[in-house]
Amino acid sequence: MSDAATLAQERTQIINDVLEGRIPKRVPVISALTYEFSVEYAGLDLKTAPWNTANFKTVCDKICQDFYADYFPVIHLRFPALYRTLGAKNWIVGSGGFMQHPEVEGLHVDEYDDLIENPFNCIMEKVLPRLYDNLNADPVTRSMTMAKAFTIFSEEFGTIGAVTAELSAKYGYANANLFTAAPSAPFDFVADQFRGFKNISLDVRRIPDKVEAAVKAVTPLLIKMGMPASEPGPNTGVFMPLHMPPFMRMKDFERLYWPTFSQVVETFAKAGLTVLIFMEQDMMRFLDHFAELPENCVLWFEKGDPKLAKEKVGKKHIITGFYPVTLLHTGTKEQCVDKAKELLDILAPGGRYYFNFDKSPLTLGSANPENIKAVLDYVGHNANY
Repeated sequence: MSDAATLAQERTQIINDVLEGRIPKRVPVISALTYEFSVEYAGLDLKTAPWNTANFKTVCDKICQDFYADYFPVIHLRFPALYRTLGAKNWIVGSGGFMQHPEVEGLHVDEYDDLIENPFNCIMEKVLPRLYDNLNADPVTRSMTMAKAFTIFSEEFGTIGAVTAELSAKYGYANANLFTAAPSAPFDFVADQFRGFKNISLDVRRIPDKVEAAVKAVTPLLIKMGMPASEPGPNTGVFMPLHMPPFMRMKDFERLYWPTFSQVVETFAKAGLTVLIFMEQDMMRFLDHFAELPENCVLWFEKGDPKLAKEKVGKKHIITGFYPVTLLHTGTKEQCVDKAKELLDILAPGGRYYFNFDKSPLTLGSANPENIKAVLDYVGHNANY
């Protein structure tokens, strides 16, 4: 067995142990660096490089060479060519080359009943043509646009999959796939793509019955979106970033958000998927709810109290995050490593923890690469049980 294969076997085992609730040999390092950060680190132009997937291998190989990780370290969800082909309004390329999600309204307030009655037809006939200009056309043109977009999607993610497999074998990364799909929580789906932040906030107060019915109506579509086409293998995960809870009153969260979200999580867990939940902003007031989810969900925390999280959910679920990317931007190497030591002391005892930052560094200007290297190297070589 090659050195890389032996290393991959060890890394797969420690990630298996963590995700299944056992104490591993050491704390795994799963650092999700964005492709945009990686492009800039590799010395390429963010305004041009993401348009050509041929750059993906060069960019990722540079990250793999320079940054410690136990799992393939680069994440990518969106290439601009797909959205340009569709004429997207919900994902646009900013002036610096970074993909941005502006406020959009794909569903008018008087169309809730249409969504509730037949969500798929409403999305196809009303929402998509509003969010994607090039789908707002005659049937033949719309079909051609969809065909082009699907071809781009297949080619881009085919390239990502092939490169990920090749580099994982080369560098001995764990055999795992924690980001097979990224379905939204049902309430977030309605908020992000249909109504927008401002409108959904008004709807919750003015027409909560309609919101509740709409969120329930789209739930089966999101379950289908997250389900793999075949039986999931070990360490197959589905990624769910949560957006709206920090901006909701508890009574609204408990009525409109939690029931369908927990239904989706339970369905994925029963199917054998690891559910990786990104806890955006501060979710501390909802910890008792998350403690009710099926065992061994991964809770990726951005803000809050790590001691409280360990106490409330750390015996049932896997915790990651909490490490502030802002410190990687402003701190010294010593300060950055000391913060890692502090979090290890709190979160590592008893297992059910892997190391990651509170969020992915978005661009090269958001975190000092040398600080990132120092922290990842320290954890990778010193966080033994």
